[in-house]
Order: sequence, then C-alpha cells, then structure tokens
Amino acid sequence: MTQTAARKQGHTATVIAGCFAVLLAQVAYSLPGALNGTFHQEFQTTGAQLTWVTAAFAIPMVVFELTTGVLGDLFGRKRLLQAGALLTVAGSLVSYVAETVQALWIGQAVAGFGAAILYPISLAMLAAASPSQEARSKAIAVWAGFLSIGAAISPLMGGWLAEQGDWRASYLVVVAAAVVSIVITRFAADSSAPEGRKLDVPGQVTLALGLIAILFAATQGSEAGFARTEIIGAFVLGAALLGAFVVIELRTEVPLLHLGIFANRSYAVVAIATVVGMFAFLATCYSMSIWLGAIQHQSALKIGVLFLFIQGPAFVLVPIVSHLIRNFSPRWVLTAGFSLIAVSGVWCSTFDVHDMDWTRFIAPMLALGVGFALTVGSITAVAINTVPLRLAGMASATTNLLRDFGFALGPVLIAAFAVSRANSDMSAGFGGALGASGLQPPYTDIAGGIANGSGAMAINSMPVVPGAGPDMPPVPMPESLRTLALESLGSAYSLAFLVAALCAAAAAALTLFGLFGPKHDADLSSTNG
Repeated sequence: MTQTAARKQGHTATVIAGCFAVLLAQVAYSLPGALNGTFHQEFQTTGAQLTWVTAAFAIPMVVFELTTGVLGDLFGRKRLLQAGALLTVAGSLVSYVAETVQALWIGQAVAGFGAAILYPISLAMLAAASPSQEARSKAIAVWAGFLSIGAAISPLMGGWLAEQGDWRASYLVVVAAAVVSIVITRFAADSSAPEGRKLDVPGQVTLALGLIAILFAATQGSEAGFARTEIIGAFVLGAALLGAFVVIELRTEVPLLHLGIFANRSYAVVAIATVVGMFAFLATCYSMSIWLGAIQHQSALKIGVLFLFIQGPAFVLVPIVSHLIRNFSPRWVLTAGFSLIAVSGVWCSTFDVHDMDWTRFIAPMLALGVGFALTVGSITAVAINTVPLRLAGMASATTNLLRDFGFALGPVLIAAFAVSRANSDMSAGFGGALGASGLQPPYTDIAGGIANGSGAMAINSMPVVPGAGPDMPPVPMPESLRTLALESLGSAYSLAFLVAALCAAAAAALTLFGLFGPKHDADLSSTNG
C-alpha cells in the first residue's frame, strides 16, 4: 500500500470513528426528548425534577469539554475517545436500573461525562486527520449530519420502546452503540497537539464551579423562587467564579482557553450567536416535548416522530450544507438558519393547548430542523477554519462548549421561565377554581398543598386528590383545577416558544450585521477556501 493510500485509508477510518462517536453522544443526550412525559408519570416528578433529567447530562458535558480537549491534545485522542464511550456505558446502565428520579440523574450525569469527551475529541480527530481545508469542511459537514441523525433516531427509539412498555430498554441500545464505537475507534488514526498545551487546574475549577452554580440556580429557581437567598447567592457565586476564570486565563502562561481567539471577529460573532441560537433551538425542542408529553400526555412515539422532522434535515441536507459552507459566506447561511428557528418558535406560540392534534407541529418542527441544519455545520466550520491547525483541538472544544452551553441553557432557562409563569398563573386563579370544584375539607387543604408544593404540572397530571388517611379515600381531581393547571401551562409554554423565537431572531440579526465588512471578509477567506 502506498503512503498516500495509507493516509487516505487512515482518514476514512478516523472520519467513520469520529462520526459514530458523535452519533453515540447525541443518542445518549437526546434520549429524554421523547421520554419527558414518561419520566414525569413514572417518577411523579415536579417541574424542576424533570428539568434536572436533561440538566444532569448537560452540566458535566459543558463543564468538562475544554479539559478533555486539553487531555486529548496532550496524551492522544484515540484512547480518550474510547474512554468516553465506556463512561456512556456506565451511565446508561445506571439509568437502565434507576428506580427513582435521583438515580436517573446520576446515570445521566455519568453519561454526560462521557459526552464531554466524545463531542470535542471526535471533532478534533477529524480536523487533525483531514489533509486540507476542503477535506475538513466535508468531514465537519458529515460529522454534523451524524450528530443530527443521532438526535433524530434517539427520541424515536425511546418513544417506540415506551409505547411497548419498556422505555428502559432504550438505554441498553445506547450501551450496544457504545461498544460498537469502542471497536470502530481501534481502526482510527491517533492524533495529538501537545505544543503549548498543559492542564490548567485553576481555570478548570473556576469554570466548572461557576457554570454549575449558574445552571443550578436557574433550574432550582424555577420552583423554589428566584428571590430566595440561596438562589441569588448561587447566581452571584457563579458570576464571580466565571469572572475569576477570565482573569486566570488572561494571566496564565498556558491557558485552558486562549481568549485571544475571540479577537478574531468572525469567531467572536459566531461564538455569541452560537450560545443564543442553540439556546433557542433546544428551548423550542424541549418546549414541544413538554407540551405534548408532560402537559397533554400524548404518546412518546408521536414526540419521537416529530424529532425526525427536527433532526432529519441536518442529515439529509449534508451535501447541500457542505456545498454552502465551502462556497458561500457563513453570514448568509447562519442568518437563514437562525431565521428559520425563529419562524418555528413564533409558529408554535400560536397553538391552543386544548387542541390535541399533534400533527400541527410537523411543519414548524421541519422549519426548525432545516434551520438547525444550516447553522450547526457553519458554526463548526467557522470555528475550525479561522484558527491555526495547532489550535484546532482548542477551537473544536471551545465550539462544542459554546454550542452545548446553549443546549444546556435551553431546557434549564425555558423551563425556569415557563414553570414559574405557569405556577404564578395557577396561584392567581386557584382560589376561584377551588371554590368551583366542590371539594370539601380536608381535601381542599390537600389540593392546596399539592398546588403550592409541586405546582401546575402536578395538578395537571394527578388523577386524584389523595386522602388524609385510610378512612379517607382519594377523590377525583376536580375538572376546574385540572383546566386551570392545563391553561396555565399552555399559556406559559406559548410564551416560552415566543421567547425562544426572539432569541433566534437576535442570533440571526447578529450574524447578518456582525459578519460584515472588510475585516470580516479577511477573517473568512480561509473558511470558503
């Protein structure tokens, strides 16, 4: 075999390994998408507890992506990618046997650590193995397509298995996929970039604790109240720690994150748009899942089908997106993509929660999917192609961090907003609805306790008001209370869709007007080849 043929074979094997690894990570991450309603009923969760199912995965994924990027640069990426798959196996097995929502959180968190390796390392391996910018752009487009197909098949698989009465089996499928990923990675080319890289422990600690504090405060504040001392304290602590992280990175000789890459106008603009736009994308996905699953109690399989319309375009459109990335300015591709995400959110905000026709979500979810297809590949291409190759590992890890930080903020912040709004609306109308319910003491006190303690989600989902003891049997939940809870949740999530749309529109405006001018054109000359 000639040297050229060997390099080509090594490149192909690495692309396959990297694409399957990101497929695995996205399958694990997206699995709760169709199962939120199932989890809500299985574990009798509150709104915040349900949010933590997704947040428990997202937080370690976001927090440790930069560190795993450094480890890959220093010690090699191949074995690290296999370690990420092993962590996914461990986390999925814990989720499979979980009997409480707290155990499910633990499984999600362990798998999230695995994803913190799989996302940046797979992308850095592809970038390092590609012999040219054109090859990198093609590989990135395929990588992004596999990311999206993982997000498409995962909720569909979970929804179908939930329909068969065995949602837990979906975690065994993730285990099997992880084993396949480990085997495939054996044939990939190893790579590293140790020059100028070392572990930045102070930076990692302040970044990790800062992000955890902010995400914790946002999640818990939706239920405990944002005015509580511990929630305010967590926000303040998080902001202080992130400020300390910036100071450390500016002063340390070998930083975890070279803040200088943000001096590149294209990179900086796309970085901000990435966080805002990916927040909007996942906030819309999550709101749809909660609307149909936890609020309307519709089939998990129907939600899974809708995720095909969301994620399918990113895989089907791989050749088109690859062509657009190579031949057109990312300014236009990103603006179009974020605009479609905004259209989807506005569209969904017009729906009536009493309308049980789930198919009305198909068109806006398709628009959302095409928007995501246009943005995710372009974001990655700008990040990788506007920095020197020696910084490809850091750039890929940073891009994944920004994208996944937006993803993590999506369900956390939109749920915080919607749950808080729904509970507030229900509290305002609860006295009148309780008076019209016909409930008698002590059932009125019990219903009030449920409303105050667990909120609108619980009132909407509980079929009965429990009795106070063995001599007091449960009674049906009054229709007046259920209607109040349903309408409060519907109004809140309609506003949530609109908030997501406004954020997507802001990201579109940022790329349209921010990626403009002679300096920007010089920055992007390498992106277009």
